[in-house]
Amino acid sequence: MNDPSDQSSHAANSDMQTDYSVGQDNIEGQLGPIGFDIHNRVFAVSALASVVFIVLTLLFPERAGSIFQSIVGFATGTLDWYFMIVVDFFILFCLALVVLPHGSVRLGGPDARPEHGYLSWFAMLFAAGIGIGLLFFGVLEPVYHANVSLPLGVTSPFGADGELDPQAIADASALGLAGTYLHWGIHGWAVYVVMALALGIFTYNKGLPFSVRSAFFPILGERVWGWWGHVIDILAVFSTLFGLATSLGLGAQQANAGMNFVFGLEVSTTTQVIIIMLVTAVALVSVWRGLEGGVKKLSEINMFLAVLFFFFVLFAGPTLVALSGFWTGLTTYVTEFAALSAPFGRDDDAYRQTWTIFYWAWWISWAPFVGMFIARVSRGRTVREFVICVLLIPSLFIFIWMGIFGATALDQLYADPAGSLVKEYVIDNYSPELSLFGMLNELPLTGLMSTLGIVLALIFFVTSSDSGSLVIDTITAGGKIDAPRPQRMFWATVEGLIAIVLLIGGGLSALQAGVTATAIPFSVVMLLMCYSIIKALNGELRHGRS
Repeated sequence: MNDPSDQSSHAANSDMQTDYSVGQDNIEGQLGPIGFDIHNRVFAVSALASVVFIVLTLLFPERAGSIFQSIVGFATGTLDWYFMIVVDFFILFCLALVVLPHGSVRLGGPDARPEHGYLSWFAMLFAAGIGIGLLFFGVLEPVYHANVSLPLGVTSPFGADGELDPQAIADASALGLAGTYLHWGIHGWAVYVVMALALGIFTYNKGLPFSVRSAFFPILGERVWGWWGHVIDILAVFSTLFGLATSLGLGAQQANAGMNFVFGLEVSTTTQVIIIMLVTAVALVSVWRGLEGGVKKLSEINMFLAVLFFFFVLFAGPTLVALSGFWTGLTTYVTEFAALSAPFGRDDDAYRQTWTIFYWAWWISWAPFVGMFIARVSRGRTVREFVICVLLIPSLFIFIWMGIFGATALDQLYADPAGSLVKEYVIDNYSPELSLFGMLNELPLTGLMSTLGIVLALIFFVTSSDSGSLVIDTITAGGKIDAPRPQRMFWATVEGLIAIVLLIGGGLSALQAGVTATAIPFSVVMLLMCYSIIKALNGELRHGRS
């Protein structure tokens, strides 16, 4: 893959007639005493703060847990309207880029061509951006939303007398799936588009380092190479670290639950810590091999196994019911899109604050990681092609996956409420990490497919860890994508340690707190990024570089 930092020839063609590369040497990586090629300030502050956080959380887990819960309460209860408006704005921004002439601009210039075919491109998007969530939430969310915390005030299909009303079941199932699609569809991918597009334009078209700060040159000028830029990159590092830690923690919980379900392995924080350590060790090997030899190959293997897993559930379960449920959920999602997206005027504050706001914060915290990863593999695409594909292709795949898994689980639930493991794990005794295995219990080859589910969770775990390590390493190396291997391995280790201390310091609430704490400031960074994108695209059009 071409190194974006070698494309300084584009800098002379800046839309503002400014040398974008002026002052870049202030953030260039420097060879350290142990072979690290780092940006001293960004790396030092990020690494030191990470170590301090890990040590303090381990020393004072109860105090840390209390602080984590306070952060979650503030972000979801006080700033819920803010997160809703911000993510809605990102969708409108993306749609504007599709219909405006700016969509004709090509990432890398008019002569650039894609470096990866569509299949490999989609496979890498699939593994990096949505992996663990498909397995953890694919059954959990549709069932939970349809029966416990329904959007738009729909009454649970379980009546006071225990009878099931057919129409209530149909309405609840459709809205349960629609609520799931809301959280995993174009809202989240619009967040990724903004970040990836900014990085792609300023790296491939303007010749700037592959770093988040580069997108702020139109706003900050040469100050972007000083402490203003350092702060932006440090925020990106922490946002990525905590977003990844949340996914790794959820992945460890689900893998542990699956091993208990299949093999009787004890479910405990200790077991989950051991899983994180073992999978981080595998991730270190993948990180050592790099993008082509590690991440790409694992992504393609994972996509094959995931597709196999998906078709088994589709054809081993109630196929027509599952397909019908997917379609009904999709049409409900489209018709209720505005109502579900609205920041005000709804009577479901608990639903929005407990689920939707956490997701919006999670997507924003993942934006530097997934956005930078998407940008690295998207050189040569036009802005219009890029926006449409990144918004729709992964979203459609998620809708199909969660529609089939969710509709299958809902059918099991309503067919036999008394004996359904799905009902036990999601409604009666809330155990979200077991929801997938409860659904698989009603299908043939339960042991084999549950084992495959565990393997998928672990591979998603690895691909998220090594992809994130490459991204953080790029930021802390001043925008270089070919920094020494040892420092990639350092960040993979730090990710695993943060996931461990968050699990020890409060479990799921701590994971949520890490996400929301970093998403609040980084959402402001992303709003300013939209202005920079328009400025850069205007310059490309003005100079005929579309």
